[in-house]
Amino acid sequence: MRYFETRKPRIEIIPMIDIMLFLLVFFVMIALNMIPSTGLVGRLPASSTSQALPPVKVLIEIHQDGGLVVDQKPASLAALREILKSSPDRDKTVVTIAGAGAATLQQLTEVMDACRQSGITQIGLATRNVE
Repeated sequence: MRYFETRKPRIEIIPMIDIMLFLLVFFVMIALNMIPSTGLVGRLPASSTSQALPPVKVLIEIHQDGGLVVDQKPASLAALREILKSSPDRDKTVVTIAGAGAATLQQLTEVMDACRQSGITQIGLATRNVE
């Protein structure tokens, strides 16, 4: 009468582990997409009228020594022009310039000129909010 023998029920753990791993990967990917582009240099200049900008397409950082970083990769002004000219839709490309507090106005003007020469019209300046 093996047919009527009752088996002890058991909980399958392997499928539960698979689901938990999937959830962990899902939440990590969502959290990474929620973190804005980081890596801004030093202390940004302050402004009492700063506003939130739309999501950044291209982030240009100006260091105190005049060095440029475009999307977390070092670049020169000529390389910046080439990167921006290769952008598929320059009319809708949003460029944000984040300069160190000690960056000069000349360095900022050179970067803005390079953006305009490449056909970029939407340029924003990153600042920190003074409260």
